[in-house]
Amino acid sequence: MKPVVVLDVVGLTPKLLRHMPRLSRLAQTGFQASLGTVLPAVTCTVQSTFLTGAPPSEHGIVGNGWYFRELGEVFLWRQHNRLVGGEKLWDAARAVQPGYTVANICWWYAMGADVNWTVTPRPVYHADGRKDPDCYTYPPALHDELEGALGTFPLFSYWGANAGIASSQWIAGAAVQIMATHHPDLTLVYVPHLDYDLQRFGPDGPEAAAAAAAVDAALAPVLEAAARRGATVVALSEYGITPASRPVDINRLLRSEGLLEVYTQAGMEYLDPWVSRAFAVADHQVAHVYVRDKADIDHVAKICAALPGVADIVDLGHPRAGELVLVAEPDAWFTYYYWLDDKRAPDFARLVEIHRKPGYDPAELFFDPAGPTAAKGRAGLALLRKKLGLRYSMSVVGLDAGARAVRGSHGRLPGSSEDGPVLLCSDAGLARDSFEATEVKDFVLRAAGLAS
Repeated sequence: MKPVVVLDVVGLTPKLLRHMPRLSRLAQTGFQASLGTVLPAVTCTVQSTFLTGAPPSEHGIVGNGWYFRELGEVFLWRQHNRLVGGEKLWDAARAVQPGYTVANICWWYAMGADVNWTVTPRPVYHADGRKDPDCYTYPPALHDELEGALGTFPLFSYWGANAGIASSQWIAGAAVQIMATHHPDLTLVYVPHLDYDLQRFGPDGPEAAAAAAAVDAALAPVLEAAARRGATVVALSEYGITPASRPVDINRLLRSEGLLEVYTQAGMEYLDPWVSRAFAVADHQVAHVYVRDKADIDHVAKICAALPGVADIVDLGHPRAGELVLVAEPDAWFTYYYWLDDKRAPDFARLVEIHRKPGYDPAELFFDPAGPTAAKGRAGLALLRKKLGLRYSMSVVGLDAGARAVRGSHGRLPGSSEDGPVLLCSDAGLARDSFEATEVKDFVLRAAGLAS
C-alpha cells in the first residue's frame, strides 16, 4: 500500500498547464491524460462522481443544489455526506485494507463523511446576524491545531468579491500540516483559486495565466510534502471554464408566461416554489426546471427551447432533477433572477448569500460593476459597523450589471480536450491516454495498491 494525495485543482485544463511549471513537471515525470466529465459539470456533481464511481443518475447529486420537493425549498451548497448515494472511495479502500485512513480537506459533502480528518469552510453564524470566518473540522481538536499553525480560515477569500489565492494557500498549508502530523493514507485536497478570475475575466487572458501561476506556486509545499512521504500524487479537475458573456434569464421568462409565482414582503419579491407551475434552479450553464403538473411539461419545454441561449433539454434520470434540465449555449449561462424590477429584488440579492439565493450567482465575484467605488465604500462602512458590534449587511453585489460582467462559465460538456478537465499522475506505471470521471475512484485505488 502506498500513500496517495489527490489534488482537485478546479478549472485546470491542458491550456492552463503552460503557466504551471510544477504541475507540468508532475506530468513529465509521470503522465498526463484527458479526463471526461459528467453533466452537469459542476463541483458537487463531479466530485461525487470521482468519489463514488457513479454517474449523477445514481449518486443523486444533480447539481450544486436543487429543489428539495419534500421541504418545498431550494437549497444550494448543502454539506452532509449522506446526500451522496453509492459506495464511497474510502469504503472501497477499507474493504481491502481495514483501518485505511483518509483526510478530506475541503472537498464537498465533507460533513458526516466516514473519514478520519475533515476540514471544510463553515462560518460562525452569531445570534445577532453577524458572520465571521471559520471552518469546521473533525476531530474537533484539529481546528485549533490548524488555526495555531495557519491562522483563521480566510473565508472571505474563499468566495465573494475578495476571493483570491489566500484561501488556496491556507488549504495547501492545512494539507501539509495534516500529512506531517497525522500521516493519512489518502489525502484529498480541493484547490479553488482558478474558479475566480476565470469566471471574472475569462480563461484566455493574462488574468487566467496569472491565476494558474499563483495556484502552481501555492501547491509547491504540498508537492514537496507528498514527495517526502513517497506518496503518489494525482492532480485532476472537475471541468474547464470557457468564455461566456451572455446571461440567460430563465426565471424571468417563466414568470412572464404566468408559470412562476412570487410573494411579497416588505416591498420585496420572493420566489414562491410551492405554488409556481414552473421555475428554474440556475446552476452555471445548467438549469433545472421544476414543473408542478406533468400536463404542463410539453408546454414549458416549448417555451424554454425557444429562449435564446438554450442549446438543449436533457433528462438526468434522477428524482432530484428538474422535470426539464436545460443546457446553455457555449457562450451563455443561466441567472436565477426572477424579479422584473430591481426595486423589488430581495435584499439578499445584493449580498454574498450562497444559501438564500435560489440559484448560483457569479455576480458575487464582483463589487457592483455599476458603481464599484460606492460598493467598496458600503463594504468599508459595513466592516466598521461589524467592528463596533453593530448589525450590518455587505450590500456590494450588482444585479444585471454584475451578470453582464461575467466572462467565463462551465457546466456544459467540453467542446474540446484543450478546454476540458485533465488528469496528471506522478506514477508513470499507471499511465493511460484518457479516463472518464466514473473511473477516478478505481484509479485512485490502483494508485494506492488496493486494486489491480
